[in-house]
Amino acid sequence: MKKIKILDIFLSFIICFFIHNLYKNLPCFFTSILSPVNESIFEHMKLFVTSLSIITIFDYFVFKSKKIDFNNIFLNLFLTILFSIIFYLLIFIPIYNKFGENFIFSITLLFITLCLSQILSYFIYQLNNYKFINYLSIIFIFIIYFLFTYLSYKPIYNYLFFDDLNDKYGINYYID
Repeated sequence: MKKIKILDIFLSFIICFFIHNLYKNLPCFFTSILSPVNESIFEHMKLFVTSLSIITIFDYFVFKSKKIDFNNIFLNLFLTILFSIIFYLLIFIPIYNKFGENFIFSITLLFITLCLSQILSYFIYQLNNYKFINYLSIIFIFIIYFLFTYLSYKPIYNYLFFDDLNDKYGINYYID
């Protein structure tokens, strides 16, 4: 399982690059759920949600095919998404507020966050099987997707939701 989790780090990092411009290249409702719709800080948190969701599906099939024991797949996805978003923002926001956008820092922090999320994932898979909490996590995962989608179309007018590059909020909300 350790080798697979190491592979997961690199795969999820690569997936982030593919989904970063997914909405820009294929603009539709479905891609707006999975991919950032603009260059705001908030929208970039979808990179974690989508890449970790894809990696969790990958893990499921690989673990099943290799007959590797694992537990709590939905709890794992929920907690790794939540951890990744919180950890990234706790480090990123103070530095962004002090120094502004820095591409190298952003990418490095993305990679470190994905590394830590896969370490967390490794341990969650090895916990006892918490069936109720695991299945309850499905609801929380849907809530995360719903909130991200809703806030893409109805953003909060806050700097986390503002796309400096295009002077807009969300998908269609330009400032005057």
